[in-house]
Amino acid sequence: MSNIVSNSTPLIYLAKTNKLGLLKIIYNEVFISEEVKKEVVDEGKRLKKLDANLVEKEINEGRIKVKKVSSLIEVPIELDKGEASTITLAKKLGIKEVLIDEDSARTAAKMLGLIPRGTLFILLKALKLNKIDFDEFLKVLDDLLKEGFRLREEVYLKVIKEAKRISQSS
Repeated sequence: MSNIVSNSTPLIYLAKTNKLGLLKIIYNEVFISEEVKKEVVDEGKRLKKLDANLVEKEINEGRIKVKKVSSLIEVPIELDKGEASTITLAKKLGIKEVLIDEDSARTAAKMLGLIPRGTLFILLKALKLNKIDFDEFLKVLDDLLKEGFRLREEVYLKVIKEAKRISQSS
């Protein structure tokens, strides 16, 4: 098992679908920047979002570790502070994988030699590890969409096809 640095969106959506616990099954350690903690927990609690409390609980119990990022590295694409701090933290810690869903941030991560993973990767990996079954995968995917998770139709079809392939081979 490896470590990963996460951005806000995957944490929010995994919490909204009650699948935040999959991270500790797939990764040894999950790190976030202080900026991501502010976006997810502090701002989320201000807006009275339940997912903010779930992420805060993971932090308080040591399953998600918050790290300070003092100065952001030069990123070749314009990103928000959370995305830039996620990529910077991964580079600073020498961690190859970043949990980021936004296309521009994924592109920037690749340009800087990182491996971008997304919320759907976590669900497919959990399916592959037999931590969820195909029906649960479909339910979580449906819940993600109901919660506002944006997904292009071709990606939706591709991920269902991959999930079916994984479930048939296990």
